[in-house]
Amino acid sequence: MINYDKLKEEHKKLSEELSSEGIYNDRERYQTIAKRFSFLDRVVNKIKAVDEARKEKEHLVAVVNDPGEDKEVKDLAEDELSEVETRIVQLSNEIEDMVFEEVDDPERDIIIEIRAAAGGEEAALFASDLFKMYTKYIEKKGWSLEALNSHMTEIGGLKEIVFSVKGRGCYSHLKFESGVHRVQRVPVTESGGRLHTSTATVAVLIEPKNVELNIDPSELRIDTFRASGHGGQHVNKTDSAVRITHLPTGLAVACQAERSQIKNRAKAMRVLKARLLDMMQSKENNKVSEERKVQVGSGERSEKIRTYNFPERRVTEHRINLTLYKLEEILEGNLDDIVTSLMREERKKIYEAKGLA
Repeated sequence: MINYDKLKEEHKKLSEELSSEGIYNDRERYQTIAKRFSFLDRVVNKIKAVDEARKEKEHLVAVVNDPGEDKEVKDLAEDELSEVETRIVQLSNEIEDMVFEEVDDPERDIIIEIRAAAGGEEAALFASDLFKMYTKYIEKKGWSLEALNSHMTEIGGLKEIVFSVKGRGCYSHLKFESGVHRVQRVPVTESGGRLHTSTATVAVLIEPKNVELNIDPSELRIDTFRASGHGGQHVNKTDSAVRITHLPTGLAVACQAERSQIKNRAKAMRVLKARLLDMMQSKENNKVSEERKVQVGSGERSEKIRTYNFPERRVTEHRINLTLYKLEEILEGNLDDIVTSLMREERKKIYEAKGLA
C-alpha cells in the first residue's frame, strides 16, 4: 500500500540536491535534507531488495508453470517460491514499520505516568508489575529509562511512578499503552483466596523539546517540602522535594526522587512541560479535556484497554480483540506481539481513511 515509486523519486531528488554546490550555504536546510535522505536511503535499500525478490518470484513462477520442465525442478522451484514470498512479506512489513515510525518522529522522547487506580494496595502492586514489565521491554529495545518521581507503598507497591524513556522509536511503540490496565488475580493481601479485579492507569506523554515550549517564570509557583518515605536512611532530612504549579492552568507536579532540590526541580519541570504540551495539543485538536485525562479515563474497573488474567494466564487487548495465553512472557517484557498488532490496526485505519485499503 505504500507507494515505493514515490519514495524512490524523493530519494533521487534529495540525492541531487545534496550534490549541488549551494546546499552547504544553508546549514539548517542541509541538516534537514541530510536527515531525510539518510532515512530514505535505508528504505530504498529495502525496496531494492523487494524488487529483486519479486523478479526472482516471477522467474520461479515461470518455472513452476512451464509444462516442459522436469517435476523435480518444479518441486525445487515451488520450495524456493515459498521462501521468496515469505521474504517479500517480511521486507514489506519492515518498510512499512520504518515509514510509519518516521511519521511519528522516531527521535521523540516520552514521559510515562503509571498510577494505581481501583483496588487499593493490590492496584499499587499491579502498578509496580506494569513498571517492571515496561522496564524489561525498554531494556530489550535498547532504550534508556530514567525515573522522575515515585511513591511506594509499605509492601512494595507503587501508588505512582513517573519516568522518561529515550530511544529511537520509543513513542511509536509505547503510545498504545495509554489507558486503563486491568488485572484479575488473587491478591497477596487477600487471606480468603478470592479473585479480585484491580486497575492501574497509564499515560504516555511526548516530552517537548526546548524550542517547542517556553514557560514564563512568573507563571510558576515553586514550593519545597521534606520528602516522605518509609523511614530510616531513605528519608531526606532537608526540604529537597519540589512542587511546581503552573498558575494559569493549575497543573501541579511534585518530585522527590532525588536528594538534590535542584535535580528534583529539573525533573518536575520536565514532567510539567510534557503535561502542558499535551494540553496544548489537545486543545488544537478540539478535544474537551487534555489528552492525558482522555488516555487514562477515571480508572474505574469497567474502563479498560487490556486485561491481565492470572488464573487463565491470559492477556486480552480489548481494542483489537486479541487474546494471548502467555501472561508470564508478556510481564517479562515481551510485548512485541501486542504492539505489532496494534500498529497494524492503526495503519489499517489510516489506509481506510485515505481510501487506500
